[in-house]
Amino acid sequence: MSGSNARSFIPLLGVLLGVFLCASGFMGSGVPFRRKVTLELNPGLKLSNAAPPEFDLLHVRALGENDTLHFFLCSKGAPAVLLVHTNSTESSVQVDWPTFVILNSTGGLRVVPESSVQYSRALVFTRLLEYDDVNNTAEPQDFLPPYDLKDFAWSDLNSTVDYTFHAALLCGKDHSSTFRNGSFCLDFSAFESGGREEAWPSLLHSANSSQLHVWLEGVTPRANQSRFSLELQMVSEVGFQDRVDVQRFIDDEYTPSIFQVSQWVSSPVNSSSVRGFMQWKPIAYRKRVPMLEDATPCRNSQPVPLAQPPPSGLISAYFTHNPVTSGINISFSLAEDPFYGSTKFLSWTVLIGMGTPPSDSFSPLVIGIMAVGLGTPLALIVVGGVYVCIRKRRDQQLGYQPIN
Repeated sequence: MSGSNARSFIPLLGVLLGVFLCASGFMGSGVPFRRKVTLELNPGLKLSNAAPPEFDLLHVRALGENDTLHFFLCSKGAPAVLLVHTNSTESSVQVDWPTFVILNSTGGLRVVPESSVQYSRALVFTRLLEYDDVNNTAEPQDFLPPYDLKDFAWSDLNSTVDYTFHAALLCGKDHSSTFRNGSFCLDFSAFESGGREEAWPSLLHSANSSQLHVWLEGVTPRANQSRFSLELQMVSEVGFQDRVDVQRFIDDEYTPSIFQVSQWVSSPVNSSSVRGFMQWKPIAYRKRVPMLEDATPCRNSQPVPLAQPPPSGLISAYFTHNPVTSGINISFSLAEDPFYGSTKFLSWTVLIGMGTPPSDSFSPLVIGIMAVGLGTPLALIVVGGVYVCIRKRRDQQLGYQPIN
């Protein structure tokens, strides 16, 4: 092999190695797991002899090959999302509406057969916390009176449910003057298969998860240096414990400048196996269209056990046997970041799901860069060794030959 041929062979090896590594990332995955997703608003409600309730209950049924996921979004009291996993493809929902509409009633919602229920967990949005960051440290203190989300007036889901794309938008307003032109919104989405949205933070989702895009918009700040925190509560059956894990990685292609993901997971007591999760990237955005210059980090506290379940009609209707409740706060912005009043907008995205949380792998772009970076030196060594061997053999053939 000549020197020119060797030089042309080096980049070819790098390209082939990159293609191989990219292909290997997709090989072996098989047919992607899918669920058949259907939506139903206020299941079983008949209005012939009763007035419509002042809230909505959205039921999402995600049917698998041998199991079913039931998601519920409800605006009775503090807004909540409930996940129920059953090992049956025939499990269904029963709502006792005369009981369910009563404030603080219990036992109004069941998933049957109850013996098929494997796991239940709910996320509740309880309070929106505003504080005056007079020292610009982004340390939550000097709190103003909180906004209790159980007291908000929530929009009608009937006008926002998208049965084709399995989504619904729920927006609420406080009765105070600061919310006259503002709103707090939860944009819910369910998924038939794995993937990710193009808009940042581009969380990776699976067919075992749903997503909530949360935003606060147009609210008049009550201080010149207002920042916000969000209080969340998690409710599950007895026998489970919560913790927040952090996964770090080196690829930020899908969410620029963010190299980690936070996971509020639920595990059986004395076990590390994950049964349910809430997952987010520690980033929020100060404008409706996410841009890097409008990104602001967010932080979370560790889960704290709570003595009482949250003030949600969905929780009291489904969990009837002293469930386990814990809470965390999500705080937005760091020191020296612009205050909420600079844009009057703040958005954050979270996944809610069953089983092991989705995990990001290296993107094809990063794999290609690594392949070229690692493959080129390897190709140099291999081609150089082959060239030396061929040259040495040719020199030996050109040496003196015996004379007959």
